[in-house]
Amino acid sequence: MLERFRQFWTNVWAPLGNLLLRMGVSPNTVTVVGTLGVCAGALIFFPQGWLLAGVLVITAFVFSDMIDGYMARTSGQTSPFGAFLDSTLDRMEEGIVLTAVAAYFASRGMDFAVAATVVAVLASLMVSYTRARAEALGVACKVGIATRPVRVVILAIGLVFAKGAGLGDFELLAPAVYVLAALSVITVFQRIWHVRSELRRVTA
Repeated sequence: MLERFRQFWTNVWAPLGNLLLRMGVSPNTVTVVGTLGVCAGALIFFPQGWLLAGVLVITAFVFSDMIDGYMARTSGQTSPFGAFLDSTLDRMEEGIVLTAVAAYFASRGMDFAVAATVVAVLASLMVSYTRARAEALGVACKVGIATRPVRVVILAIGLVFAKGAGLGDFELLAPAVYVLAALSVITVFQRIWHVRSELRRVTA
């Protein structure tokens, strides 16, 4: 399902990707610009409480994550560094967006939600770290319930249906962050257990 969704939007944005390639724009440039746009959208709008505006700006730049991959494949510019850059900047985006959400909570005196957001940031980074460290040991580690697409969807739902976002009189942002933090922590332990089991099996 997720792959079909990504492929659909990749096809939609393919003409723009082709245009950028003809203009001499590299996939890595698109990756960097997309990250800057996402981070700026979050840091400018979220702390002010302009959640819907921030979501719209972020959404516009998030599609660059699909365009750069399409451009790299189409132009034959795929490279280990490109994959490394894309993955690294994805982590940066996630951390900065959650930091902006924490600033939103702090401006409203929601101390527990701020703390939960800090946990979500740390746990999300640990989810990525455990995979990278496991793969360095030769163990594939994509297990766990809170993979990056799941985390993105949970946070997006919370932002879109937050009070003041313009889509109904809901307040789902704080609950979404609580769920995100909890599932991310669980995923870290799932990956630790998985790596432990795999290493024991290999050395048995």
